[in-house]
Amino acid sequence: MSIVFAMLAVLAIVYLVPLVVYGAASTLAGLELPAESSPQRFLVGILATKLGTAIGFVLLFQLTGSAWVGRWAVYGLIWFGVFAASEVGDAISGRSSWTEAGLGILSEAVYAPASAYVTHLILGAA
Repeated sequence: MSIVFAMLAVLAIVYLVPLVVYGAASTLAGLELPAESSPQRFLVGILATKLGTAIGFVLLFQLTGSAWVGRWAVYGLIWFGVFAASEVGDAISGRSSWTEAGLGILSEAVYAPASAYVTHLILGAA
């Protein structure tokens, strides 16, 4: 049951942190949702993507067992690198702007270590 709780906790973190960051940026810089999608569809699509991230994040932590217990910061840093590289790749390819990539990297700098720490707290003690 703790693995499900960890997945839900990570899902909440990786979903809500970017919403706050992008919400603030849209207020300050005028960023807008993609025109081809309704706001509800856009948010559900993000939720589905983040669900996959949460499952992979927690299962890899769990499958490596004690390798990450006590080393959650390194685990979070590795994931941050993966996420940040993806943002840069999206910006280079034109799938997103450099502004969006920067906001994504900012979000990931918060949610990767936070997710690793929460996963450590929930599963590391199990």
